[in-house]
Amino acid sequence: MNQLTKLEPVSYPRTIERIVNGVQASDGAGVKLTRILTQDLQQRLDPFLLLDVFRTDDPDDYVAGFPEHPHRGFETVTYMLAGRMRHRDSAGHEGLLQNGGVQWMTAGRGVLHSEMPEQENGVMEGFQLWLNLPARRKMIAPWYRDIPKDDIPGYVTSEGVTVRVIAGASNGVAGAMQREDTEPLYLDIDLPADSLFSTALPAAHNAFVYVYRGEITVGGTLLGEGRMAILANTPQSDGVVLISSGPAKAILVSGKPLGEPIMQHGPFVMNTKEEILQAIKDFRDGRLAAE
Repeated sequence: MNQLTKLEPVSYPRTIERIVNGVQASDGAGVKLTRILTQDLQQRLDPFLLLDVFRTDDPDDYVAGFPEHPHRGFETVTYMLAGRMRHRDSAGHEGLLQNGGVQWMTAGRGVLHSEMPEQENGVMEGFQLWLNLPARRKMIAPWYRDIPKDDIPGYVTSEGVTVRVIAGASNGVAGAMQREDTEPLYLDIDLPADSLFSTALPAAHNAFVYVYRGEITVGGTLLGEGRMAILANTPQSDGVVLISSGPAKAILVSGKPLGEPIMQHGPFVMNTKEEILQAIKDFRDGRLAAE
């Protein structure tokens, strides 16, 4: 049950620095998606590396899924709004991601995994976010957690805004996941018409908002459906305020930047070219996911 929560005051809300339109892409065995956070934004939105959005009711766009593939050096956070996806990996983890659930996977030193739809029709919709690991933790053991919908804390404001706290904490409500190094905040926010939502954000944390239904106003700027707003890191800012005139839904993501070099080659994200070459060699030699 979502608790009724009073919004903490935000005196100096952030403004929008830039609006991003995403690019059409495909991944896995041809799954169609929109890549919102692309590689050229990784330094600006450190510690976040990628955000993919998928939403379709055409099985041809998703039925082939994501057959077995490798990862090293970061975490993946998959949030399923609609549909069912089966996860299996080389560390022995298996789970079924369903409506409203989250899959949080730490690739660490290496994992091979697959994500395959367990449906042949209907809507498939969700997000996949890549969260970097600090250099000292890139080679930790792989880890995995399935978080069912009912295990994600949430709250409702006096204006009827419903918030799901996937990670971090918002207005006194702690989320399902916490991460010490990157301190991610991940909120799914459902705003009714003519409502306002606010939450605190540390001024030094990088943050973005992505609208997936309707439109909202942030810092006096209108942000439409399917658009991401990078929020300005104004030194005195203490949070963000979202205002809706009609019904709207958005995710708000923020985190503490690592400030380390980012070297990505496909599914591997390390700090140096040498580490990338080693990851490729380990994968080719069948040692990527070895204990």
